[in-house]
Parts: sequence; structure tokens; C-alpha cells
Amino acid sequence: MNTIVRYCIVIILSICTIHTELMAHNNVSGVTAMVESIHWIGHDCFKIMSNVIIYTDPFTIRKEDAADIILISHEHYDHCSPDDIYKICKKNTVIIATPDCVPKIKCNVKTIKPYETISVKGATIQAVPAYNINKQFHPKLKHWVGYIITINNIRIYFAGDTDYITEMNSMKHIDIALLPISGTYVMDVDEAVQATRAIKPKVVIPMHYGSIIGTIADAKRFEQILKNEVSVVIKETE
Repeated sequence: MNTIVRYCIVIILSICTIHTELMAHNNVSGVTAMVESIHWIGHDCFKIMSNVIIYTDPFTIRKEDAADIILISHEHYDHCSPDDIYKICKKNTVIIATPDCVPKIKCNVKTIKPYETISVKGATIQAVPAYNINKQFHPKLKHWVGYIITINNIRIYFAGDTDYITEMNSMKHIDIALLPISGTYVMDVDEAVQATRAIKPKVVIPMHYGSIIGTIADAKRFEQILKNEVSVVIKETE
């Protein structure tokens, strides 16, 4: 191999290294910005403010807003709440929900089942399974869901009401995970720690506490266990 060829190879490898480092830096910056854009309304309700405004499981909405996309994980009253949905559902709002939510909502709904994907308004929405394995509040046969939201090349996993299930072991490239931690109806803190270790997100935000069941003490314990493994961001309700 002559000197010119070696020199060209070195230049190419250097360019590739710089490109990889820049991409990694941009992704970290993008994830940080996205975390800041995620506002916790309470329970499983988040408002994600990016190119579009996305709400998950609207509940205890305190003021009217205009959502671009509303994601509903299942038909329970604290996740599919018509009064709260109508506070944020406008003419062009797209609602994505499981089929059993349709009779409760007087708006146009795009139905979804586990493993189906809908692309809308610049976001890609993939439904993933959400169910209980040692309790009967959220049976697997109901085909209720969580969502993987991809926007601006950031992947956000909204788990919905679920235990730590085997499907989480195959989730890849999750940047931000929104996980329930309260126990009783969903996974508890210890199970949520297992789920986090399986999913390997860059950031995890605990949810499903502070209203119906669970307390800030659960979130603090979750953060303490994972403090040397992953960034845990505890959001205050807005």
C-alpha cells in the first residue's frame, strides 16, 4: 500500500470519527432538549412540546389547549377521559387509541393495536403491548398498548399501564422512557428498575404516582436505586 493510499485512508477514518462524534453529541443535545419539552400533567398524562404538541392519556387537564396528537393507551377512566380529551381536542387534532376507546369519544379516532404503526404530523407512533402478568387489571387479551413515539430522531417510550413484561427486553434505541412505578395496578419500583435495565434508555421519567396511588417517595426510591446507571428525571406536575 503506497503512501498516498494510506494518507487517504487516514483522512477518511478521521472524517468518519468526527462525524460519529458529532452525531452522538447532537443526539445527546436533542435528548436533553426533548426531556425539557416533556411536561407532566399528572398520573400518565404528559404534554410533549416539539414540532407538534402530543398529549398522552389526558387526565386532570386544568386548562384548555390545542393538541396536535392525543395518544390513549386503554379505556379506563383515568386514561380515556372524555371531559379531559375535549379540553385539548380541536378541529385538526389526531387521536390515536385502542378500539375500545372509540364509543367513549365524540371525535375522530385512529384505532391502533400492538405492533401497528401510524405516521402523522411528522411523528411516528408505534403501539407496543402493555399488560399485567401477576394481576388482572390490564389483561393481555385486551390488547392495550404503550407507545414508542419517534420525533426529531428521538425515541420516547410511553409505557402505559403495564408490568415489566418480556417485550421490553427487545426494545432498542429508546432515548427517553416514561415508566409507571406505583405498584398495585402497574409495576412497582423494583419492577420498574428491572424494566429500565432491560430497555436501557438514556433518560427515564417515572409516572403513575401522586394521584390515585403511589407517592413522591416511590419516585425518590426509584431515582436512588438507579442513580449510578441512568439519568432519572422526576417531573413536578404542571
